[in-house]
Amino acid sequence: MADGLKLEQRHGKSRVRVARVWRNSVTGKDLIVEWRVAVSLVTDCLPAFTSGENSSIVATDSMKNTVYVKAKECTEVVSVEEFAIILAKHFTSLYPQVESATISIVEKPWERLVLGRQPHSHGFKAGSEKHTAEVTLKKNGTMTLTSGIEGLAVLKTTKVLKDSYGINTQFFLIQLRGYWLLKSQLSGAFLEDDNDQVSCARFVWYRYAFEWLSDIPPKPFCFTQRYQEVKEVLLETFFGPPQVGVYSPSVQNTLYLMAKAVLNKFLDVTSLHLRMPNLHFLPVNLTAKTNPNMVKFADDVYMPTNEPHGTIEATVTRCMSKM
Repeated sequence: MADGLKLEQRHGKSRVRVARVWRNSVTGKDLIVEWRVAVSLVTDCLPAFTSGENSSIVATDSMKNTVYVKAKECTEVVSVEEFAIILAKHFTSLYPQVESATISIVEKPWERLVLGRQPHSHGFKAGSEKHTAEVTLKKNGTMTLTSGIEGLAVLKTTKVLKDSYGINTQFFLIQLRGYWLLKSQLSGAFLEDDNDQVSCARFVWYRYAFEWLSDIPPKPFCFTQRYQEVKEVLLETFFGPPQVGVYSPSVQNTLYLMAKAVLNKFLDVTSLHLRMPNLHFLPVNLTAKTNPNMVKFADDVYMPTNEPHGTIEATVTRCMSKM
């Protein structure tokens, strides 16, 4: 409080790009990660606003440089979640005026190159989906930790609903904060079963049960492994068995079943948030001078479009969770 006014503030540094290479002298294989880091601090720095006295401000360039220093100090491979926790611990412990730190990181995918069926020791190619993490840590040790995937675009061409007029096939992006998946559903009132429509989906975040810094399991708990396992469960639920697939009666039902499958399998995950914007794939229909009637392309040629699109959002949380 100052001058009878309430002030809520935070400051930080965004889009700090850092790459880290670990070289394994035993296997001879390098490993590279590329991260885009955002640091946001809540600090006790009221005088900086009320009187221009800046001694309590943590310089944003110091935040940027800290990212590089801490990356250098990580002599062993760390996950994106672990690096976020390392940074949050640094800012909340080093600076007395920092009340809480929020670290958000997006990992750009670099996949090991395979040549002649042999993994290359130091060759990599750009992947698609991005592993994300965000941690908020308070000085007293309480925390929230979320992970996710962005940019994983998947598509299935059958086992979905279509509009009874055959002109409103839609594709949606499932957003579980970090994950991107694609799925199909219609907003029209007239729906019928159809096994020959295209469907796709795209995104997800999930929150861990850890409420205190001390709750983080010691190694060998691996956030990267859990990330891969969550992604696999989501995809298995979305697609169904490889030979027969699974029918999707609605976006809402598929969304719920995907979240439920993750929560049932991983007790360290307490909630998932899914946002699902619809992408439209409209069947192409043409007329000709010799045939004034509309000629349908038998639902196999489409015009992709994404504007305008609808959105569906849901958070699925364990009943015992405080979220």
